[in-house]
Amino acid sequence: MHDENRTYRDKPEAPQPLPLAVVDNHTHLDISRDGSPTPDVRRTIDEAVAVGVDRMVQVGCDLDGARFTERVIDEHPELLGAVALHPNEVPKLAEAGELDAAYVEIERIAQHSRVRAVGETGLDYFRTGPDGIAVQQSGFRWHIALAKKLGKALQIHDRDAHDDVMRILAEDGAPDVTVLHCFSGDVEMARECVERGYYVSVAGVVTFKNARDLRDALAQVPLENLLVETDAPYLTPSPHRGATNAPALVPLTVRALAEVKNVDVSTLCAALSENSERVYGPW
Repeated sequence: MHDENRTYRDKPEAPQPLPLAVVDNHTHLDISRDGSPTPDVRRTIDEAVAVGVDRMVQVGCDLDGARFTERVIDEHPELLGAVALHPNEVPKLAEAGELDAAYVEIERIAQHSRVRAVGETGLDYFRTGPDGIAVQQSGFRWHIALAKKLGKALQIHDRDAHDDVMRILAEDGAPDVTVLHCFSGDVEMARECVERGYYVSVAGVVTFKNARDLRDALAQVPLENLLVETDAPYLTPSPHRGATNAPALVPLTVRALAEVKNVDVSTLCAALSENSERVYGPW
């Protein structure tokens, strides 16, 4: 049995390997939780590869994370990068008078040949109050423009802001490749994303018992629009909810998603891998 109240330091056992390799299209190897040490990058990659997660997208969503991403994507061929200022970072930087300088550095790092996405950007109305909404939306628009300028994918963070995220994407014109990271919308939003040609990225939340509405929404998404992710060290899939997440736990999410889509795991793995390379290019 697995204790839902375990500490983040407890390490889950490795899941059964996948039959075909897939991509963790959103992970944070620069972030630790609950006072735990920052993950050992090489060990984390090796443990993921051992269970069939042979490629990862490392996401740096503040300046330190972007600098970390710039370094590790050159050191580890299994990694590609995404960089941006998280929507919760933008108001803080603006208040400190440091936002313009931060934009300059993000744009510089985003031009790296192994940085294949601008993200995660978007809107987060859960942690940032009403006073931060205007600058968040301005920051989102800046990142949309950067992705289009550089011809790179856009990875979107959307928390309690579905309507404004979709509205701003429509108003500004989404990049050719747009990913809804850790999709949390309903059936109607899932259908609209598919109509617009967006990719829907599925995190460990799909394994949670109380995520029936999410599973209903994902049932509407064709295989060709799906990606999978950890958002590690967050959103650890069941039965390890409460432990620190890592790319090696992707197989749990993949198997849960295969049940939602009523397809065999190999078919889903092949689609996820193909979709990832269509979004980010070859590793």
